[in-house]
Amino acid sequence: MITADGASGPVFHGGAPVWQAGRFTLDLARPLVMGIVNVTPDSFSDGGRYTEADAARRHCEALLEQGAQILDIGGESTRPGAVAPTADEECARVLPAVRHAVTLGVPVSVDTSEPLVMRAALDAGADIVNDVRSLRRPGALALLAAHGSAGVCLMHMRGEPGGMDTQTDYADVVAEVRDWLATRLAEVVAAGVAPRRVVLDPGIGFAKTREQDLELLRRQAELLAAGRPLLAGWSRKRTVGTVTGRPVGERLAGSVAAALLAVQHGARIVRVHDVAATVDALRVWQAVQPASAGNLHASPS
Repeated sequence: MITADGASGPVFHGGAPVWQAGRFTLDLARPLVMGIVNVTPDSFSDGGRYTEADAARRHCEALLEQGAQILDIGGESTRPGAVAPTADEECARVLPAVRHAVTLGVPVSVDTSEPLVMRAALDAGADIVNDVRSLRRPGALALLAAHGSAGVCLMHMRGEPGGMDTQTDYADVVAEVRDWLATRLAEVVAAGVAPRRVVLDPGIGFAKTREQDLELLRRQAELLAAGRPLLAGWSRKRTVGTVTGRPVGERLAGSVAAALLAVQHGARIVRVHDVAATVDALRVWQAVQPASAGNLHASPS
């Protein structure tokens, strides 16, 4: 259930965790599907397809028709070697899509690490900041702490995308990611962001090898000890490609399988490109769960 109720409301709905996300309280009793809207010219999977404002708007609407319950709009590619846009360039990419998406009745996330872009997107009505750098750029944490209701996704990553492949020397990747997320969550909460506003992302593919990604999935339930719900982003990732032997455009089945496994191991949000296929797979999975697990659909309270 997605309830439009602003910042107030109970922390739990029927004993299930919730995510406070701007205009919405998201009941995480059952998994939610976050549809990816890349408005970048150079993303690893679909860069350049939705850079025109009309194309981005149509894509937002198409993802909702396919069953997405959250839209995640991003204007910076984080693939290795990508050139970072300026804040003005990033705003020019994301704001037209954000302004349209916020009229569609679902939570809207902006995938950015740049405080100026965060502010502009929140001012335009965005509900969530999804930051691969976990609000570590100067001014980002203070901005979100002052906002009061926007949702936040904190992701684990070492270094920067351009050099992260050299920073994979973990003694125990699961324990280190878990502890890092718990520490960062505590820091963000201490700065004034309420815990109910935060979800955590282990950062699949970000400063991790294939084996480490798979270990994170295998032992994903251990990450729940950090204290907040998990968002999992496996869609079309390199590890899916190396496991299946498929190029990026042919990773649908592998991506859906990884999303389903992530949910089975405790993730409450899956961030995906292929919404319709993921929704179908999760509906089948949900159909054999206990009735108390709820149904995979979004409906107004």
